[in-house]
Amino acid sequence: MVFSSILFLFRFLPAVLLIYVIAPRSWKNAVLFLASLFFYAWGEPVYVVLMLFSTVVDYTHGRLVNRFLGQGKRGRAKWAVASSMLINLLLLGFFKYADFLVSNLNQLLGTNLPLLQLGLPIGISFYTFQTMSYTIDIYRGDAKVQKNIIAFGAYVALFPQLIAGPIVRYKTVACELDHRRMDADGFGEGAFRFSAGLAKKVLLANQIGILWEQISAGSTASMPALTAWFGILAFAFQIYFDFSGYSDMAIGLGRMFGFHFPENFDHPYESASITEFWRRWHISLGTWFREYVYIPLGGNRKGPGRQVFNLAVVWLLTGIWHGASWNFVAWGAYFGILLIVEKLFLLKILERLPRFAAHAYALLLVLFGWVIFAFEDLSQGAKYLGAMFGAGGSLADGNTAWLLLNYGVLLLILTLGSTGLPARLARRFRENAMAKGLFLSAMIVLSVAFLVNASYNPFLYFRF
Repeated sequence: MVFSSILFLFRFLPAVLLIYVIAPRSWKNAVLFLASLFFYAWGEPVYVVLMLFSTVVDYTHGRLVNRFLGQGKRGRAKWAVASSMLINLLLLGFFKYADFLVSNLNQLLGTNLPLLQLGLPIGISFYTFQTMSYTIDIYRGDAKVQKNIIAFGAYVALFPQLIAGPIVRYKTVACELDHRRMDADGFGEGAFRFSAGLAKKVLLANQIGILWEQISAGSTASMPALTAWFGILAFAFQIYFDFSGYSDMAIGLGRMFGFHFPENFDHPYESASITEFWRRWHISLGTWFREYVYIPLGGNRKGPGRQVFNLAVVWLLTGIWHGASWNFVAWGAYFGILLIVEKLFLLKILERLPRFAAHAYALLLVLFGWVIFAFEDLSQGAKYLGAMFGAGGSLADGNTAWLLLNYGVLLLILTLGSTGLPARLARRFRENAMAKGLFLSAMIVLSVAFLVNASYNPFLYFRF
């Protein structure tokens, strides 16, 4: 089940809200836990068992870490943390990377080991990182242990951000799990944010995604250069409005139920460096890697050489986190190298350039990165890059003009929508109750109108 569906909007969500509102305060976490399990089971009934297993494992390890720390047995507490991390990573590795490893071993050794062909549990990369942060934060003293397994289960399975984040660390919502308030103002803010995210997903991401599907399905051998550039621009906008729209919906839903989830995007296409871009894109993932990998490895505190090594490790893991394919490893390596070069000397040069020049540099390199990301077949990605630089033999053709005519206005809207302008207008809307209500109604009505007859409604981050 996805947020941008008639089933979710008109059946699941109203039913859960009604039950949640009338339930006694002591039952609200149970309502969310059961509703979240049902939400997940709608598409993945078998893997609900896996989620329950993860919940029990991390709840138990959290209690053990707290108990050992209380007894002054810090060494045993550390082993409990290590045990929790190992179990979580083994589960993630088994379901997400087993076939990738087997297929590469077959190619390397000439063997014929059978593939497991397991379906990937939706959202496993997200909720695995969340549950790992729980035991780590208890060990660090950054969070108190949760003694109520239902409350902890509600955190693990919480449907607003279960599927694709943002990655919510336990310490962020620990207090709200036990003490949160659902009020009219918060519900209104949440509904406004949800409707904006729904519109981004349905009215923008889905529509420009059709352009990317058309172009990427064509032959790169004869693809005009401008057509190839239109295509990767379309993909860049699709993945941004798709993912940030889903994050907005998640944050809005959380607010409706009394939670405050962290922001996940901050207009990344306005960036003037790759470093700035990754501070603005998928913020919760970057924060997780900084807090639980980069800083524990030493961060930038042990000299330039160690900092380069730490960045390389983080970006190798970032690439692998996104998928079991060599293009994701290459994508992580690509951005890791760029970030290392910027940290060593390039940032100082970029700071002296006019903002528009630095901005053009960042956008160009981000677009190249999206080509690597979009094509699991690295050779196909290389051919697409070649087409962008004229390997197709022409600059434009009649189809290029047709695409510009049909999608030019949408590309302009997407360009403006990726800036901070909509956020500034939204703040004015929120100050006016009538304008806020009209906006919410219009976005819901338009989105539903598109969904009723939609045959194209993908979500790119489901595969992660």
